[in-house]
Amino acid sequence: MRKLAVFNHVSLDGYFVDINGDMSWAKADQGDAEWNTFVSENASGGGVLVFGRTTYDMMASFWPTPFAMENMPAVAEGMNRMPKVVFSRTLDQASWNNTKLVKGDPATEMRKMKSELGKDMVILGSGSIVSQLAQEGLIDEYQFVVNPIVLGKGRTLFDGLKEKLTLKLTRSRTFGNGKVFLCYEPRREGKTQ
Repeated sequence: MRKLAVFNHVSLDGYFVDINGDMSWAKADQGDAEWNTFVSENASGGGVLVFGRTTYDMMASFWPTPFAMENMPAVAEGMNRMPKVVFSRTLDQASWNNTKLVKGDPATEMRKMKSELGKDMVILGSGSIVSQLAQEGLIDEYQFVVNPIVLGKGRTLFDGLKEKLTLKLTRSRTFGNGKVFLCYEPRREGKTQ
């Protein structure tokens, strides 16, 4: 069975976008060589990228551009090459290279995708998709980069979650720029930890 992970930046106060829906703060402080290597390695890891419409529109408007390819060539190459899935009931077509548009219910469609043969998948951004799939127990791993910034207001990845989600830390890494990578798996009922 294919695995589904989440990879997202969050602020110290737990938001993945600010009050205006902006997440450019997560790209600040690119001057850390260790951090830049980590980002490049993640982008070249393969797999299938999963988005909601808002994140898809943002990513599709940036990664295929000459600016992205010139300033972040390894990341841009990976983002443009990897297969992508966008969940949207409002898009008519998905024009970014290697993108499949899925209009059905995200939980139902993700159950199907997880049962198919293929590479593991990772959700980027896409808070509404994250909360829907988390509620259904479909996410196998949560990867967060905690950024040393406090936004005060914004949106969490888990808006609308109806039940508590209990996680266990599986790995972590601290970078010189103050960012901290945290990786969690859901605690499954009845399993000893």
